[in-house]
Amino acid sequence: MAALLIGCLATPSLSETPTRDKFLWPFASTSPWNMPIGSDARYIPANIGKAHYAAADNEYFFKLKDGDPWRPVYAPGAWGEGRCTGTKPMDIWLPVPDDMIIPDATKYPYHTPNNASAFLMPDGKTLIQLEPLARCQNAGPIYGWRFPNVDIYGDGIGGAHFGSGLSSIGGSIRKSELTSNQPIHHALKVVIWGEKYLHYSHSSPTPGYRWPADRADGNAANQYHGNNPSLVQGTLLAIPPNVTEESLKLQTPAAKKLFHALQDYGAYVVDDAGWDAHYFAVEKGVTEEFRKSFGYDFEGSSGPFYEDFMKLFQAFSIVDNNGPNSIGGGGTLRVALAPPIGN
Repeated sequence: MAALLIGCLATPSLSETPTRDKFLWPFASTSPWNMPIGSDARYIPANIGKAHYAAADNEYFFKLKDGDPWRPVYAPGAWGEGRCTGTKPMDIWLPVPDDMIIPDATKYPYHTPNNASAFLMPDGKTLIQLEPLARCQNAGPIYGWRFPNVDIYGDGIGGAHFGSGLSSIGGSIRKSELTSNQPIHHALKVVIWGEKYLHYSHSSPTPGYRWPADRADGNAANQYHGNNPSLVQGTLLAIPPNVTEESLKLQTPAAKKLFHALQDYGAYVVDDAGWDAHYFAVEKGVTEEFRKSFGYDFEGSSGPFYEDFMKLFQAFSIVDNNGPNSIGGGGTLRVALAPPIGN
């Protein structure tokens, strides 16, 4: 892929970050998670409307050490309450601290978070991805369906967002990214309501999904009722170049930062929200940090940030020529490629 793009790279520099940390900013520079939008991107309308709720899809990331106790991983006993009752082995053990707790889903109030997760193994290279992650007791087993091993130095496409088969860790908004004065230098991930927006066609060779996704939800034929054939799992959404912060009348600093990431890199659709909500995928801890820094919540159904959040989704177009040979649409990149990994 680098050979296809080397003649049309943009000239901006990321000299403030001559190398990057693989855990904080993973995968190859030409990974879809790191590739900017190009000048040949072909934009078509996404027609995403305002949702009732602005939400965060929390993801969990861990760097593992050999010194911690090795614990078995089992398939969840249920998607809802009872995740920690599973008995089917996932054929892997992970070294985790005994006090690592990830709560079960709940019936009342109804709460079934995706809890996509990624564990960097002690070898510093192998990522184990699980969803929905749960661990209900100290020193107990870990629960989550497992995605095949991924190399953190590779393209990082696949992972445990099982509605699409896309990465748990690539594209996640990481801690400090919304509150620091540095731009976000990678694509993002979004979750939208399948019943309203995602399309399914039995006649498509890839019904309900497109590259880089490798699947749609198991019940997609009955679940997806969107009428735009280009809006499916794996679709790259982006804000077109003619749109500005000013034209959207954005009010909040975090939304302005998100705007530039969504214009320069875009966001991949990775799961079905299951209700009238739009989500960004974020590292666990981002929403708490956001509240502490700005004094209002990331999630909600009213207020200036909610309004800005919705304007971003309403401004999305689809990069319809995104593909393995034209990541981000191809052409001259809007910003420079990510620097090399330094560790």
